[in-house]
Amino acid sequence: MFKKMLPLSGALCGLCWLCVVLAFSACKTSPGREDLAAEASAAAEAALAGMGGSRSPAAGEAAPPPVQTGARPAWVDSADAVYNKRQYLAAVGHGAVREMAEKNALAALAAIFGQSVRADQKVIDTYQEAVKNGAVAGWAGSTVLENAVQTSASMDTLLGAEIRNVWYDGKNTYYAAAVMDRAKSAVLYGDMIRANQTMIARLIAMDEAEKSTLEGFSRYQLAAAAADLNAAYGNALQVLGAPPPEGLKKGDEYRLEAAAIARTIPVEVIVRNDRAGRIQGAFAKALAGLGFRSGGADSPYRLEAELFLSEVRLPNQEHQFARYEIAANLVEARTKMALAPYTVNGREGHLTLAEAENRALTAAERKIGEEYQSLLSASLTRLLPKP
Repeated sequence: MFKKMLPLSGALCGLCWLCVVLAFSACKTSPGREDLAAEASAAAEAALAGMGGSRSPAAGEAAPPPVQTGARPAWVDSADAVYNKRQYLAAVGHGAVREMAEKNALAALAAIFGQSVRADQKVIDTYQEAVKNGAVAGWAGSTVLENAVQTSASMDTLLGAEIRNVWYDGKNTYYAAAVMDRAKSAVLYGDMIRANQTMIARLIAMDEAEKSTLEGFSRYQLAAAAADLNAAYGNALQVLGAPPPEGLKKGDEYRLEAAAIARTIPVEVIVRNDRAGRIQGAFAKALAGLGFRSGGADSPYRLEAELFLSEVRLPNQEHQFARYEIAANLVEARTKMALAPYTVNGREGHLTLAEAENRALTAAERKIGEEYQSLLSASLTRLLPKP
């Protein structure tokens, strides 16, 4: 269903930080784990600080290692010579400046995880929306997600990874060693999975009446995203040499149920000033892509839109131009509540105004097809109420 994929260092690791606070919550119930979580978190933040090269460590945060000089350290040629494989994952990077060496080391460390650990961009978007509106904290039973989104946006390293050593050869090259402690990272990844499993269980606990609503659809969509992330975390645990928690399910199991729910929900599409039903058809097609079926006047939801086409006169131009503007909103019919606003506009030109307008409509149809499904999913996730 989803095509665009992100590499481990950008997708999994950024989202790992979104979930790490959930892990902290889970850790508090197990003696010893809180210290591990705090230590690994500080390590990840230290790596982030090192990559930026300009931020001083905050209180309680590990300071970046000093640059070594002199004799060539053993880890430069073989990280395993210093960091025992049974306890650590380690990789070395180099560059003309320290920051580049550290980034390359972290990238080399990420490469150890290979292609089996990936997260889809739309999955990430769904989860991030839920984090932004507080839904993840509510449904997972955690209340401490401060700064998670801001941190994840700048995070470009593995959770629990840190730059342990930096060496300058005295000529023109810096070397850095990026290290993950297997046990500490495994604790965090395992706790993230269990936190997401708790959230999934709470999200899908609904009766049939609750399920047959947009809220029910959104709850299963978020459950699917959490399950997909758990699969990535489970693969990470295998690389770390730790068994994943039991009960992992594929996100598609929940996504199929979301599609089944959508098929029970008719949506009436109304477009004022439409031209031959073209804009109505574009919206209907986008809704059908999410599984929703077209409905009549008695539908519980309506997509209300209005098309504006206007001539645009530009000086010293042979071509004529037409501007299109569309304002749309998904509305709950009973309460009149606006659920998902959407606007799109643009301008197209041709030798005749009629053809310019035709091109404008074609561009609008294309835009709706490209954008509306993702926007609607994100909007519904933002509306997901806290339990």
